[in-house]
Amino acid sequence: MKKLLILAAIIIVSYNTFAQNVDLRRKIEVTGTAEQEVTPDIINVSISLQEYINGKTKVTIDQLENQLEAAVRDAGIAKDDFTVNNMSAYNNTYQKKKNPDFLASKQYGIKFHDLNKFNQILSKVDPKGIQSTNIDSYNYSKIDQLKNELKLKALLAAKAKATYLLNGLGEKLGNVLNITENDNSNYPQPRQVMYKAMSLNEVSIPSESDINFKKIKLSFQVNTVFEIGVK
Repeated sequence: MKKLLILAAIIIVSYNTFAQNVDLRRKIEVTGTAEQEVTPDIINVSISLQEYINGKTKVTIDQLENQLEAAVRDAGIAKDDFTVNNMSAYNNTYQKKKNPDFLASKQYGIKFHDLNKFNQILSKVDPKGIQSTNIDSYNYSKIDQLKNELKLKALLAAKAKATYLLNGLGEKLGNVLNITENDNSNYPQPRQVMYKAMSLNEVSIPSESDINFKKIKLSFQVNTVFEIGVK
């Protein structure tokens, strides 16, 4: 008899514990979405310069760099937006003595806020010394602020949807129980090669870029769970 009472007590305690852990609140789960497209206003471009032989004269990397620096300065590019990314045997005295015909190269990074200045800069640099240029990445200067605004819009859209559905059933919207956000934004892929001098006799400067048509699409989805309020 005593064992039966103990077993009954264990069952009652287990049932009460289970009942306390079960969420018996009525809930509704909805999803809200907010999207917006923006034109990139930060474009990171890399430019590679390389020495070349013009007849019997070598056009040095120093000469090409001076041209590029002057062009960048004339275009109004800030100093912090113009950097040296990489050098290939630029200061290698041993390599130069070993092979006088060795052609040194340097790679530079420029941050553009107006890509129309790209052609302006290239037009002032010896085209035979331009090895290649790439668009490395895009961005938007107010991206963080816009992301926050879209997340809030998505959340409010979810709330409006839940309210509308519950009103149709004669129910009231209660407190929010859970919020989960998903970033479905889409950034344009950088161009691998924007310009390249294939040979000393085949040099061309590209026409104006169509980068303004390649927009960044920001898209946020917010999944929310609301409690259905008491009538």
